[in-house]
Amino acid sequence: MSFRGRFAPSPTGRLHLGNARSALLGWLQARAAGGQFLLRVEDLDRARCRPQFVDELMRDLEWLGLTWDEQPLFQSTRDEVYREALARLEREGLVYPCFCTRAEIARAASAPHGLSEEGPRYPGTCSRLSAAELSERSRTRAPAYRFRARPGEVRFVDGLQGPYTQDVEALVGDFVVRRNDGVASYQLAVVVDDAATGITHVLRGDDLLSSTPRQLQLYAALGLKAPEFFHVPLVLGEDGKRLAKREGAFALAELRERGLPAERVLGVLAAWSGLGEGGPVSLGELVRRFRPEALPRAPVVAHEQTLVTALELR
Repeated sequence: MSFRGRFAPSPTGRLHLGNARSALLGWLQARAAGGQFLLRVEDLDRARCRPQFVDELMRDLEWLGLTWDEQPLFQSTRDEVYREALARLEREGLVYPCFCTRAEIARAASAPHGLSEEGPRYPGTCSRLSAAELSERSRTRAPAYRFRARPGEVRFVDGLQGPYTQDVEALVGDFVVRRNDGVASYQLAVVVDDAATGITHVLRGDDLLSSTPRQLQLYAALGLKAPEFFHVPLVLGEDGKRLAKREGAFALAELRERGLPAERVLGVLAAWSGLGEGGPVSLGELVRRFRPEALPRAPVVAHEQTLVTALELR
């Protein structure tokens, strides 16, 4: 199968330079391999996603020259597909309804530490409820659905980070694949969508590295072929925290609206990626320079004064 990559932003704010770097690297990886690059809009969080952010991010990507090859995929239109995947898992006894609140899990968790994005390890409270208990609890609370995590270590080799091992059952426990509001979880939606669109290579931030073993268990359970993974270190602010979606001078829309040449922004993103010294650069030149194995393996710190100078902001 030919190379197919993607960029999958959530439209919950304006695209910032850290997001743009991930988009650029994914685009370069696809173009350097002579492959295709797709855009997927991860807009399942209806409360936070905004149509104006979708419009802006598309204009931002086009301004940088990061074109995509097929119609963008919107997760908000794919509820039926996710339900079909959940139904398959349910038929095979791999998921179960869970009525626990976050507070109840925190109080009952057998291990105080799990992965930060999941909270405490789920202790399996609802994993073996009787039919009577299910009926009783469903009267007062709609359930989420959890996937029965497979015991034992999940191993894979990341294209940049190298070998990675995680025991999902021990560290995370059974994990949510559908929330109690009926919306598919990130873990399920990303697996279903990457498989449906034939994605062969996933390049994304290394904050998602620890999610990959859960996704690999779902690929196996659904009989789907997993892509190759490539997790790049994040861009951090001077406070050591990841750049966040916010209004400000380093939002792509702000730079674009100020009439800044896109090549100047590409130069900054290239410097953060070991592909240049920071001066203006074209996409064509970056495709020629791109070597995924040569990318930095440590987080990048975005120093505000350096950015002001490089972008010639006054």
